[in-house]
Amino acid sequence: MPVSLADIVSALPSDEAWGPPTTTDALVDGVPYAPYSKGDKLGRMADWNIEGKDRDGRGGRQQYNRNYRDQQVYGAGTSSLFAIQVAEDESSFSVVDNTRTSTKTRGFGRGGATFIRGRGRGARDQRGGRGTFQRVGGRGGQQNNYYDNRGGRGGRGRRFGGWKDYDKPQRNRDSSVNIKPEWQMLEEIDFNRLAKLNLETNTGEDIDSYGFLYFYDRSYDKQPVKSIERKLNVVDRAAYNVTTSQDPIIHELAEKDEATIFATDNILSMLMCAPRSVYSWDIIITHSGNKIFLDKRDGSSLDMVSVNENAADAPLEASEGNKDQINFPGALALEATFINHNFVNQTVIESENSKFELSHENPFYNPSEETEPLASKAYKYRRFDLSLEKDEDPLHLIVRTELDAVVKNNISGEDQLLVVKALNEFDHKAQGSGGALDWRAKLTSQRGAVVATEMKNNSCKLARWTVQAILARADVMKLGFVSRATPKSNDRHVILGVVGYDPRKFAEQMNLNLNNGWGIVRTIIDMVRAMKDGKYVLVKDPNKSLLRLYEVPAGTFEEEDDGPGGEEIVEEGAE
Repeated sequence: MPVSLADIVSALPSDEAWGPPTTTDALVDGVPYAPYSKGDKLGRMADWNIEGKDRDGRGGRQQYNRNYRDQQVYGAGTSSLFAIQVAEDESSFSVVDNTRTSTKTRGFGRGGATFIRGRGRGARDQRGGRGTFQRVGGRGGQQNNYYDNRGGRGGRGRRFGGWKDYDKPQRNRDSSVNIKPEWQMLEEIDFNRLAKLNLETNTGEDIDSYGFLYFYDRSYDKQPVKSIERKLNVVDRAAYNVTTSQDPIIHELAEKDEATIFATDNILSMLMCAPRSVYSWDIIITHSGNKIFLDKRDGSSLDMVSVNENAADAPLEASEGNKDQINFPGALALEATFINHNFVNQTVIESENSKFELSHENPFYNPSEETEPLASKAYKYRRFDLSLEKDEDPLHLIVRTELDAVVKNNISGEDQLLVVKALNEFDHKAQGSGGALDWRAKLTSQRGAVVATEMKNNSCKLARWTVQAILARADVMKLGFVSRATPKSNDRHVILGVVGYDPRKFAEQMNLNLNNGWGIVRTIIDMVRAMKDGKYVLVKDPNKSLLRLYEVPAGTFEEEDDGPGGEEIVEEGAE
């Protein structure tokens, strides 16, 4: 029977609301009822994978997923009527862990480096005196520990437990010089400040030149035969590394008032590359009237060639767990110095008929006192202008630069001046190698990767060599790659190859800014010029990236030259 419209209207509820009747009762047919909103998202009706209360709160991805899921469950924003009330004794229950935990502490002690020292022959006179160069013929043997100068910067976790390397204590390092109580600290300069300095200067001018150069042996540039290795020989030649104030030529130039500041390229390069340094070093600054002399101590660490100074996993001392005595930082530095001295002498063709003579003879060589022939070495005294627009008087610096060899240009036939240095490999698998590649296997095929690794591990050393080559206006810088004949012996070496670089292009590859270096020199000089006449010492902090300038008594370091060992080991260094 069809339903009429009147019947439908009469069947409608009498009130004005539509839908089911509204009730405040929480029970529907005796079952608890939770209010439902269209904004709620439906979740699981029952989840049997939910863990107990004691397992909650452990964090991680699982806990995050659980929390996120619970926020989406329908009715989760209100108190659940279905929540189970946990008994008090169950909620207070906990499990006691009886397992024993081992907490090993790792402490780094101070140094004890084995550092052999050659005897040398007195370099404290004027003309004809023997320089402070370390004679590396294997004589003598005094120990010191000033090369215990490395800060822990993480590392590869090869020795200390992998991912826990971040928890390593910082290594304790000793200063390159004993800071005496009577020394007065005047300035403290952070490396961040030094890195922002900038001073543009010219390429310099030659004042005078001394010595002679042998021609470089081009056969070393050829790729070596795999079955034949070229040995590094011991070549004893008279070489000198006289400090600034003991140089008779610099004394003559100072008397003629040719400049205000005087230094050697060895000292100046360390100051210009100071922000890259990690090991401690020191420079003596003498302010006398309007003249300033930058000097080094006898046996200073500036004369030694560091190894992997900038590596994240630098060589360790014996007190730090290194049991390989020949791979101590001091032993590696002596080995590298020995290699560089002999490498230069071996890679030149010694011929009296064909050698490059400079204007004057070697100022330090005295034939009546020397028993060994003179090494190929040229000294060029060059002047640089460090003046600013605001300066009333010009500020000039004279630096003694060194050159090692000469070679004929293949195209033009002109003589090109060379600086010859050597990088050395001790053991690419040993601690302190800094992730270096195997040179014997990779030097020919992956030379770029080998050089890039050396730029990272020896940033300060390579930067100093590059600065020295640019200061001397060398045309080419020859880098030799020398490795141990066997990794467990440090007295026999082989030459794996030699590569030539333009010093200025090499500086660009290293991101080396010479203007920044000149800015550092000018800043330090301005500090000293503002002070009274006297002796000052600039020291690189052994554990922090900063320099400290001390005022010291006038006789400092002079009476210690002939002092006994013991506490003066750090002062004596390696001669």
